[in-house]
Amino acid sequence: MISPASLKTILSSLAVGLTATAFAGIALAEDTDDESVAGREAAVPNNPLKDAYFGEQHVHTSYSLDAFIGGNRLTPDDAYRFAKGSPVTVAGRPHSIGRPLDFVAVTDHAEFLGEMYSTQVEDAEGHNDPKLVELRSLTDFEDQEAWFTEYVVANNRSGSPQHTDFYYGDGVLHSGWQVLIDAARRHYEPGTFTTIPAFEWSAAPNGGNMHRNVHFRDMNLPDLPFSNIDSSDEEKLWDWLATQKANGSTVLAIPHNSNASKGQMFEAVDNAGNPIDADYARTRVKWEPLIEMMQIKGNSEVVASLWPADEYADFENAPSISNYSDRTFDKNDFVRWAVTKGLDYQRKLGVNPYKLGFMGGTDSHNSLPGDVAEGNYVGSHGGADGSVERRRDADIAGWIMGKDSNPGSISGVWATKNTRGAIWDAMNARETFATSGPRIKVRFFGGADLTADPIDAVALVEGGYAKGVPMGGTLEGIDGRPTFVVQAMMDPIGANLDRIQIIKGWVDDAGEPQEKIIDVVWSDDRQPDDEGKLPPVGNTVDLETAYYTNDIGAPQLIGSWTDDDFDQDAPALYYARVLEIPTPRWSTYDAVRNNMPLLDGVPATIQERAWTSPIWYTPAG
Repeated sequence: MISPASLKTILSSLAVGLTATAFAGIALAEDTDDESVAGREAAVPNNPLKDAYFGEQHVHTSYSLDAFIGGNRLTPDDAYRFAKGSPVTVAGRPHSIGRPLDFVAVTDHAEFLGEMYSTQVEDAEGHNDPKLVELRSLTDFEDQEAWFTEYVVANNRSGSPQHTDFYYGDGVLHSGWQVLIDAARRHYEPGTFTTIPAFEWSAAPNGGNMHRNVHFRDMNLPDLPFSNIDSSDEEKLWDWLATQKANGSTVLAIPHNSNASKGQMFEAVDNAGNPIDADYARTRVKWEPLIEMMQIKGNSEVVASLWPADEYADFENAPSISNYSDRTFDKNDFVRWAVTKGLDYQRKLGVNPYKLGFMGGTDSHNSLPGDVAEGNYVGSHGGADGSVERRRDADIAGWIMGKDSNPGSISGVWATKNTRGAIWDAMNARETFATSGPRIKVRFFGGADLTADPIDAVALVEGGYAKGVPMGGTLEGIDGRPTFVVQAMMDPIGANLDRIQIIKGWVDDAGEPQEKIIDVVWSDDRQPDDEGKLPPVGNTVDLETAYYTNDIGAPQLIGSWTDDDFDQDAPALYYARVLEIPTPRWSTYDAVRNNMPLLDGVPATIQERAWTSPIWYTPAG
């Protein structure tokens, strides 16, 4: 909740969004053949300076078994309709995103996709299998959890996952995959709403998360997705991606939840136990240009317990993840460590395996892409956290306490237009950013010839492309110190901005990651103290009403920073982090709405944020 005046503006904006999308979504596009789609894509105007598009790259529907068993009966079609602004029914109530998204990838698990087709389609082979009849009949949460643990968890997290006894062959898997493909075809509206065909590969060797979301640029797709039953080795996934490329597909993979990978996501060895070499590094960076920064199971940038010098590290760290499957946090599970450690490999091998741009995602298992508003949160995993009581006191089975979860994050991309090719190309180029939910727009450029003088928004963009590189780019062998220019604009219906920071990363002589956090520009005429520390922005949140006001902060921040400690012989990276002023956390909204006390052990307010993909510096030669 915010001030009544601001709330009126928000409701007005939501109403406009719902009216427009309700009209636009009445009829789906009839022309889905490739030639017609190509013509409609070509007709979309192209902006060489690019626009920001917000979307979801990680969401599950009833075609994911863990979503279905929690009570989700919403299909990929329903997920796309929700993303366009149409309401859907969740836990017996209408629920809407309000503002439509620009793009969505439905990423149902490849594992058990065939079983879910058999479960939901009456004339499908296996529909009347006793186990699937039992699955459809489960209504009690404890029974659902026990069924899922017996038939899915133990199998999926074993060293060699197998098809279930109720898998009826590749025919039903193909049909399940076709459901996802057909929905993506039907809902694609070039220039307005982009659907990206995708699936999730959900390997979890030894209970450590190694999941990847696999995204395709167009509808040249394989007959079947690749699951952890095919292999739980990510190097075999990369081999499969290479095969698909040889067959005409254009594809990439996005890892997520490195915070729960138990040290496996960024190991120093390959899966044969050999030290990472240049071939491994080239293969990995080719297929995995991005990583998911944050989702419902926590923020993977940093964790406060391991980054005590970062005063803003304590943000949706989801510490209870460590209570399950021995997922104890270690620095090498986190994104900042990995992208910085990649500089050591760059120096030693000549190639960086962890040259990762940043994306956001929810991992919602409710068919609700981009449902990230703190004040609109209804949980993410059906019955596991679908009630206020379970969000406060229970867990999301085998993963995290409900109170430690969060609504997730969304992705922003800077693309020339809103089409599959342009959105995917922006992703592959790493010209991307993640936000913890608000639609903060942020631009970030670096270069030796960029000015540190007062900057306006137009000059920042034009000069950034002409004289430097954008987020996701690489500066190579430059003369002179690099300057970085950055601009952030608040979510039009959200909170003002506190500050923009730049995080610089490099490695020491021993190859250990090092970092420096710089406050570049901030609001409210604050001044750093004698030690260079910037005072907090303040806090307008009323915890009794869950209202806040925008009496502090700024709607836009723009500034620059020059690296005076630059060493042109040492690789380095830089990314921007934008902080909002404090606002109520979802748990505070829940408490106020239901006349309950605030939860212990979680913050009552948070500072939502955005992260840009890094800009890398590589020495010449």
